[in-house]
Amino acid sequence: MNLSIKMSDIKPSSTLAITAKAKQMKADGIDIVGFGAGEPDFDTPEHIKQAAIDAIESGFTKYTPATGILELKKAICNKLKRDNGLTYEPSQIVVSNGAKHSLTNTFMAILRPGDEVMIPAPFWLSYPQMVKMADGIPVIVKASKENDYKVTVDQLEAKVTTKTKAILINSPSNPTGMVYSKEELSSIAEFAVKHDLFIISDEIYEKLLYDGKEHISITSFGDEVIKRTIIINGVSKSYSMTGWRIGYAAAPLEIAKIMGNMQSHASSNPNAIAQKAALAAIAGPQECVGQMLVHFEDRRNYMVERLSKVKDISFVRPSGAFYVFIDISKLLGKTYKDQPLSDAKEFARVLLEDKSVAVIPCADFGFADHIRLSYAISKENIKKGLDRLEEFINAI
Repeated sequence: MNLSIKMSDIKPSSTLAITAKAKQMKADGIDIVGFGAGEPDFDTPEHIKQAAIDAIESGFTKYTPATGILELKKAICNKLKRDNGLTYEPSQIVVSNGAKHSLTNTFMAILRPGDEVMIPAPFWLSYPQMVKMADGIPVIVKASKENDYKVTVDQLEAKVTTKTKAILINSPSNPTGMVYSKEELSSIAEFAVKHDLFIISDEIYEKLLYDGKEHISITSFGDEVIKRTIIINGVSKSYSMTGWRIGYAAAPLEIAKIMGNMQSHASSNPNAIAQKAALAAIAGPQECVGQMLVHFEDRRNYMVERLSKVKDISFVRPSGAFYVFIDISKLLGKTYKDQPLSDAKEFARVLLEDKSVAVIPCADFGFADHIRLSYAISKENIKKGLDRLEEFINAI
């Protein structure tokens, strides 16, 4: 039986194997330290959980409008005005089943077969697969460590073609934690306007910033930028609500309409109860975000200090999100207990099997000689895991 050619070409995440193995080892009673977490380890704040309970008890368990309840869309508009200085109408907001769903909707709405999307590397591993699912062609623009893993306009100019339709920006970044400056974003915005490109701005980590960094949305650089930009955001990272699956897009009206029509057929509305919880998160007290941020910054400082003393690795100090992106190229090609470490995937496999530490190999993020460590785990586990990682590296 013949299956879809397009979907058969979509690759599974190479991180799934090591994640599954780590979970199995943990289930078998092995003391695993997992640095792979892409979600805060804190519980969802109480006032948000209570809003969901209230929704259930009041019978708010039916279908809602496909693009989300008006109350939540208004709250998102208020948030965009309050936090980002941007003016949107509720009709421009599409609430979806997580920011990943919002991204998929976006690519489906703007791409035609053969359109190219410029994706700076390192990138979140799902971006290229999403583009391919929408019949687009991902064009990878590889940033350098010397430029803090951020692309320059010169690099973009070297890759742009007549088929280029859009550019994707993720700041703060997964996996690097890097944050684009106002000047860098302004230059990229000018580039997009010059070449008549859409901009997809993934801002899911916007509230997780350190060292006095300020989040700036690329959408803030004038009307020509606003009319071609789709903002992607959600409640998963900032409010520790990964499992609630609420994300949203803020887009030009014609794009929002297409996304809403498509979503009405593909998934109907996002979860009604989770929408009420998201409303409490976005419109309610924000102290919970600051409280989590204090812990994240303390963990980041500890991890960075420890890693800076480990031989033969290097990294750029992250300014946002909750990841450290580590260059292990000096360790590759060597052996550990007669086991060759040919790439980051093998490095991660051997580290897990011998030291019970799970890290994310980053070939699917565009850098096969890097690993990603998350500090969205307890400081106690960070210390334990780094002790084991250092022992492992010292034995190579």
